[in-house]
This record gives sequence, C-alpha cells and structure tokens, in this order.
Amino acid sequence: MEDKKCLECEEVLKGRVDKKFCSDYCRNAYNNRVNKDSKNLIRNINNRLRKNYKILSELNITGKTKVTRTKLYDQGFDFNFFTSIYKTKTGNTYFYIYDEGYLPLENELFLLIKKER
Repeated sequence: MEDKKCLECEEVLKGRVDKKFCSDYCRNAYNNRVNKDSKNLIRNINNRLRKNYKILSELNITGKTKVTRTKLYDQGFDFNFFTSIYKTKTGNTYFYIYDEGYLPLENELFLLIKKER
C-alpha cells in the first residue's frame, strides 16, 4: 500500500485516510496558490467598485446632485463597474454601486442619487 503525501509539501501523511494536508499551513498555502488567479480578479473588481463608491459618495453629499462626466473621470470613476441596474417605467436607467447611483442625463451630465434604505 502506497503512503499518501501532502498535496503541498509531499510529506507522508499520518492519520485519517482522507487527509490531504499535513498541516493548516500547507492547506492554506496550497489553496492560496490554486486560487491565486481568481482571487486577484475578485480583488481587482472589488477595489474598482470601492473606488467608484467612494467617488459617488464624496460628490453626492446631499443625496441628489448633478455632476459632469469630466468631473467623474477626473476623480478616476470607471463606468464599466457597477453592482446593479434599475430601469424605471419611464425608461430611465439608473446604475448603482451598492446604494450610490447615477443616471446619465443630456449634455454629459449625471444625476447622482443615494438609494433610501
């Protein structure tokens, strides 16, 4: 019968038959290595969302504000990242980053709003 080895360090395993790692350190190191690409993608998206949220909340102090596209771009806002879309019966499309949202208006203007909880 062949001895099972740790998936990370290849040390011979002792104990339960279904054991895969010799220690918590090896289990964490293995999973971090395997999931590295997907974790980086998620981290980058979350960082982008966090930055967009911060920009909207700093510009929209009153709960309803109009700003230009240039002002949003200058702050580093990325229009490709949002958490939800809300379409009204009148055909308006609001883009939200959690509870902070914006509505594209005419002439490169945006209406910033905060969703009531």
